Amino acid sequence: MSPMIDEKVEPMFQEVVRRNPGEVEFHQAVREVLESLGPVLVKYPEFADHKIIERICEPERQIIFRVPWQDDKGEVQINRGFRVQFNSALGPYKGGLRFHPSVYLGIIKFLGFEQIFKNALTGLPIGGGKGGSDFDPKGKSDNEIMHFCQSFMTELYRHIGEYTDVPAGDIGVGGREIGYMFGQYKRITNRYESAVLTGKGLDWGGSLVRPEATGYGATFFVDAMLKARKDTFGGKTCLVSGSGNVAIYTIEKIHELGGKVIACSDSNGVIVHEKGIDLALVQQLKEVERRRIRDYVKYHKDAKYIEKGNIWDIPCQVAMPSATQNEINGKDAENLVKNGCIAVGEGANMPTTPEGVKVFLDSGIAYGPGKAANAGGVATSALEMQQNASRASWTFEYTEDRLRNIMNDIHETCYETALEFGTPGNYVNGANIAGFIKVAKAMVAMGLI
Repeated sequence: MSPMIDEKVEPMFQEVVRRNPGEVEFHQAVREVLESLGPVLVKYPEFADHKIIERICEPERQIIFRVPWQDDKGEVQINRGFRVQFNSALGPYKGGLRFHPSVYLGIIKFLGFEQIFKNALTGLPIGGGKGGSDFDPKGKSDNEIMHFCQSFMTELYRHIGEYTDVPAGDIGVGGREIGYMFGQYKRITNRYESAVLTGKGLDWGGSLVRPEATGYGATFFVDAMLKARKDTFGGKTCLVSGSGNVAIYTIEKIHELGGKVIACSDSNGVIVHEKGIDLALVQQLKEVERRRIRDYVKYHKDAKYIEKGNIWDIPCQVAMPSATQNEINGKDAENLVKNGCIAVGEGANMPTTPEGVKVFLDSGIAYGPGKAANAGGVATSALEMQQNASRASWTFEYTEDRLRNIMNDIHETCYETALEFGTPGNYVNGANIAGFIKVAKAMVAMGLI
């Protein structure tokens, strides 16, 4: 069972469930935050007076739209598009677009709700939002993806802008998709508004370190957690789930910091390579050739591929879930702790179920929740916005240094807040409370809007 919600907060959660039936991921994300907020309402009774929790759980705007497009056979296809503009108390809505067949309103709302607090923790002036579609880019030609992205943006363009809402990429949306959408936005509006989308190509307004940012940032956060315990990545055996953008750059940074990643995965199975994952090969397979991870063993005969395997059954000292939501359940968490895991850093959004989170917290290991640990991606998106606004371009080293400092600041904020509210070492409480207080104070200051 997950922790109890404070009796003052429980009716607020039940009202969220009543008003948003069937949106189980959204319910999970709201509950996880509300479980931390009882002591906050004691210290800041004005938050209850202003109904901040009730207001913050209701998006400022929810947009759902039809996306018709034509495939290469000339057949018309219909998908559904979403943009949930959740909270703009700290700045324009900021959050990615996810293209995946699992997408529905509950997924987008869970991601947008998480984004409010994640963005607040960065210390940068960005609000929280999220969007996407149930469109599946897998198996589609570049031409089909272009047609879909152009149709998607034909509706979305009227709801976004550099002072209103600045989308980025997420699962299924990379530089190719951002390019097609930006081109359509430019065509419709007749404006070269660089800061309206982030994750752009380096030749036309993108930022160095943006592709690496989520993976690097999660690794920096775990490094800070380890240092707080007088430890380092040096010599640690690590697992990184997934093999996409976040996983690839998590592996790269772990190796730079002295750890050894021995396994990664995709939706079909797990690669185990005790000598250490060959990152260049994973990048070639996944980013260039768009092949499945099983083909890794064709190049490394000493590696092992486990069809439909569970990466969390493999013993490790550091686990970095970097694939999708709810990939670590209670049993997986118990296995990780039993097998010697001392630190978990979430590169994905809400990759651990409530039962798994409880196992990690009860065990006392260093556990970095996604809204803190994977904030590096959106932080660097905000840095891209700064560069676009000033017509500047920063070096890789300068931008990475900014990212490292932001992640260290997030760690310190979470660490100190957890200590202040009586739960030392609990980064879940630290992240939830620190992010909530920042947004709540801004909402109180702005009145009833």
